[in-house]
Amino acid sequence: MGAHYCHLKLDDRRKLAKWLEAKMPISEIADRLGRDPSTIYRDIKRNRYTDADLPELNGYHALAAQDKYEKRRALHRKMIVHPDLKAAIEDRLKAGWSPEQIAGRMRLERHPIRVSNETIYRFAYSKDGRDAQFYRHLPEHRRRRRSCGFRRHTRTHIFDVQSLSHRPERISERDEFGHWECDLMMFRKEHGKVNVTSLVERVSRFAVVLRNEDRQSKPIMEALIQGLALLPADARQSITFDRGTEFSAWKHLKAGIGADAWFCDPQAPYQKGTVENTNNRLRKYLPRSTEPTDLTNRYLRSICQILNSTPRKCLGYQTPAEVFQTKLLEIQNRME
Repeated sequence: MGAHYCHLKLDDRRKLAKWLEAKMPISEIADRLGRDPSTIYRDIKRNRYTDADLPELNGYHALAAQDKYEKRRALHRKMIVHPDLKAAIEDRLKAGWSPEQIAGRMRLERHPIRVSNETIYRFAYSKDGRDAQFYRHLPEHRRRRRSCGFRRHTRTHIFDVQSLSHRPERISERDEFGHWECDLMMFRKEHGKVNVTSLVERVSRFAVVLRNEDRQSKPIMEALIQGLALLPADARQSITFDRGTEFSAWKHLKAGIGADAWFCDPQAPYQKGTVENTNNRLRKYLPRSTEPTDLTNRYLRSICQILNSTPRKCLGYQTPAEVFQTKLLEIQNRME
């Protein structure tokens, strides 16, 4: 193995301490660990334990060396050196921002002290972060990262629709404002039939959430019509759905507000990934255990306000509300 420099791990230090006690030459230790001898000399010098009162305890001890190493590393962590920065980041996480959004917004606003999203994650999963249970503020609330799994899709029963394969390229490429994606968010069966419609505009990622009393399609469509009717026609040109039966009354959209309806392929809700992503964000505030009969329109609007005022990487760390308002002003200027 070629010699190279990188930080020793606890297991490496345990071996190093054992071999030093056995009077093994540094060159042989370095060879066994696959490190340069200078790495071994440096670690011994920097992490050696000394005790003025009990000099017989002086020497290289694995746990003591690891502890000194971790404390020294902690001094270079921005979120430890700058507690105000840590508090500001924690406030943003509690407000629903992701580490990536926080870091991106810092760059956009040219903060004098910035961190990357990886720095935030590393702190959350470090010993200091775990002790403070910092991971609880992360979007997924997980103690450790995990790879994305695959979603199970249910059978659908709606066929007389316009397929996404025929949707104009300008919509697919997000070149045109006013095209939305829609889905239903369900709760546990024991809570009854109440659910919410999640609606998101594809260009701005602006979200709208509406309460439904059940899954009947016509009332759901009427709620969509009522919710979008105040927007100019160019801001509500089409809506993309999956093939759930709750969207079978899609023809009412054209008659009500002139909006086209597009549908994903069977068992392919991932084709409307923007609203699927929005649903994941909404689940922080609307978990499946939510008692939906207690949901008020005021509370749903407050959730949307949080999402729409959160900066997004795909928007250059502008917020959905900022982009949505800009697009509405462009429409208004064209009409004048």
